[in-house]
Amino acid sequence: LHALLAARAPARSLCCQCGVAIPPNAANMCVGCLRCQVDITEGIPKQVTVHFCKQCERYLQPPGTWIQCTLESRELLALCLKKIKASLSRVRLIDAGFIWTEPHSKRLKLKLTVQKEVINGAVLQQIFVVEYMVQSQMCEDCHRIEAKDFWKAVVQVRQKTLHKKTFYYLEQLILKHRLHQNTLRIKEIHDGLDFYYSSKQHAQKMVDFLQCTVPARSKSSQRLISHDIHSNVYNYKSTFSVEIVPICKDNVVCLSPKLAQSLGNMSQICVCIRVTSTIHLIDPSTLQIAEIDGNTYWRHPFNSLFHPKQLEEFIVMDITRVQEKRKGAGAGARSNKHTLAEAWVQKTSELNTDHQYFCNTHLGHILNPGDLVLGFDLANCNLNDEFANKMNPHHIPDVVLIKKSYDRSKRQRRRNWKLKELERDREGMDTDDERQYQDFLEDLEEDEAIRKNVNIYRNADVPVESDTDDDGPPRISLAEMLEDLHISQDATGGEGASMMT
Repeated sequence: LHALLAARAPARSLCCQCGVAIPPNAANMCVGCLRCQVDITEGIPKQVTVHFCKQCERYLQPPGTWIQCTLESRELLALCLKKIKASLSRVRLIDAGFIWTEPHSKRLKLKLTVQKEVINGAVLQQIFVVEYMVQSQMCEDCHRIEAKDFWKAVVQVRQKTLHKKTFYYLEQLILKHRLHQNTLRIKEIHDGLDFYYSSKQHAQKMVDFLQCTVPARSKSSQRLISHDIHSNVYNYKSTFSVEIVPICKDNVVCLSPKLAQSLGNMSQICVCIRVTSTIHLIDPSTLQIAEIDGNTYWRHPFNSLFHPKQLEEFIVMDITRVQEKRKGAGAGARSNKHTLAEAWVQKTSELNTDHQYFCNTHLGHILNPGDLVLGFDLANCNLNDEFANKMNPHHIPDVVLIKKSYDRSKRQRRRNWKLKELERDREGMDTDDERQYQDFLEDLEEDEAIRKNVNIYRNADVPVESDTDDDGPPRISLAEMLEDLHISQDATGGEGASMMT
């Protein structure tokens, strides 16, 4: 019986170092002695340095790539393992993970599990910790931003108008598509913006975006800075000049006879209802609409007849909706969002007189007797335009109504949304900019087509009211707003306290 039990018992052997009975293995040593004799982590550094830019919160991935990583993310784990990749080639990596450290400690700890075949084919597994010290180093992009003068290309965007509605719209498009990330500096001057870049490719990308977004034309030039005759290397500074058409929303324009005929025999006196990638015009006497792109405009240029400050306030004395007039030969499309009406209006500054004006308007869907409306008085003005001066006086309307007038102070109090702005250097700013910005915000409330291209954020400081208010001015519904998130990030890009403090 004893012999039978002994035969069934597992075989045991003595460790060649300490003599402890162990199951037989290839090394003929116990685990403790094997670890004392062989260290499979030998040659793997236990302390490594990683470089971090605290301006843009990116890590350096050698040789020259800076990447954005959040704390304890896969991207940061991969970056840390690449720092010791050569040393890990001699062992088999089984597991890797982060050990929590204080966000401000400038330390990252990585727990690694590795295996390696040791004496006589025995496989040893070991767990150890690698500590990464985070050192501050400013990346090249942030260095150029701080220098502010180190740029290779500049995009000069200009529009020769007194109102900046198109620029405010363009600013929101740039923010939405994140085209401002590669800029070294944005400088605002009287009639435009300057975007500075570290490479010509980034500047060309901005020019292409502008030409697809707004009707504009561009030209480029370059200036030689230095030349190495031995390596045949030239250093240039490139300048891109982008000119946006000088037409803004709510402008009254006078088209050339040839252009008006090519657009479907529409009237020469038109109203600009929107500026996107094209100029959207409407004939207030027939509701005929047309779109003019940048190339067409520069072949047949026209100007605005009035400045925004020349808008006058009228009161609607009587208004009558009329049926659509019969289309003439070759007439173009008509607007379905407007209603044609005939109105008698009187200036609010002439209420003590009996002087009234008759006009056709495209605002018949929102105007009622007693409403206030803003418009331009063509009957009592001197038009200094080459096309308007050649027109038959009977074809020029007395008044062109532009938009319904609401109480601006009430609109501002009830506005429960906001927009983001580009960080830029402001020089030569006008005191009229705030009024123009309020005009742009009102245009967003009144024009749904423009709102689709703009990121609108809910303003938590203003209480939420009902969106159904038929008597008040147009408002933006909560469904069209985005939540404005403010996430505090530490030096590793994650939530928490700043590591660099």
